Amino acid sequence: MALLIYAVLILTLFGRSDAGFCVCRTDLPDTVLQKTLDYACGHGGDCNPILQNGACYNPNTVKGHCSYAVNSYYQRNGQSPDACQFPYNGAATTMVSTTDPSYTGCTFPATQSAAGTSTTTTSTTPGTTSSTYSPPGTIMGGLGPSGNSISTDSSDASLRLVPVHKIMPHAIAILCFLLMLL
Repeated sequence: MALLIYAVLILTLFGRSDAGFCVCRTDLPDTVLQKTLDYACGHGGDCNPILQNGACYNPNTVKGHCSYAVNSYYQRNGQSPDACQFPYNGAATTMVSTTDPSYTGCTFPATQSAAGTSTTTTSTTPGTTSSTYSPPGTIMGGLGPSGNSISTDSSDASLRLVPVHKIMPHAIAILCFLLMLL
C-alpha cells in the first residue's frame, strides 16, 4: 500500500503541465520585471534573440523581453512547474499560459528541444548602461527575483540563490522516503 501511495505521489509531483508557455505579468513595474529577466537570462535562458539585432529584440522594452527570457528558461527546464515561479517580495512575477506569445518575426520556443542548448554571452562597455537584459556581473548586477545580488564567481563562499526546481526533486525524494518509513 505504501508503495502505491509513493508511486502516485511521485507521478503527481513530476507531471508536466498542459500549458506551454511561461510569461511575465504585464501589471508589474519594469524594475521588478528586470530582475526576473536578469535571473532567467543569467540562469540558463537563451536570451540571444532579445539582444540587439536579435529576432525578438523589438519591442525594446523590459516587458517585451521578460516573457521571452522566462519562457526560454521554462522550456529549457522541461516545462517544470517550478521553472515558471519567479517570486519577488512574495508576489509572482510570471504565470503559465496556453496562449502562444509569439509575434511576427519572433517565435517563442514551445518545447525543451526548441529552446536550444546554447548559452547567452554578452559584454557591456564600461561606463554604459543597459535598459534591458544585463547578465550577472554587468552594470545591473544580475539581480535575481529575490532582490539579492547573484555572484558568478565560484571562488567566493557567499550564499547563492538556487532555483526551487533544482532542489525540489531532492526534497520530494527525502519526503517520500520518510513517508515510507511511517
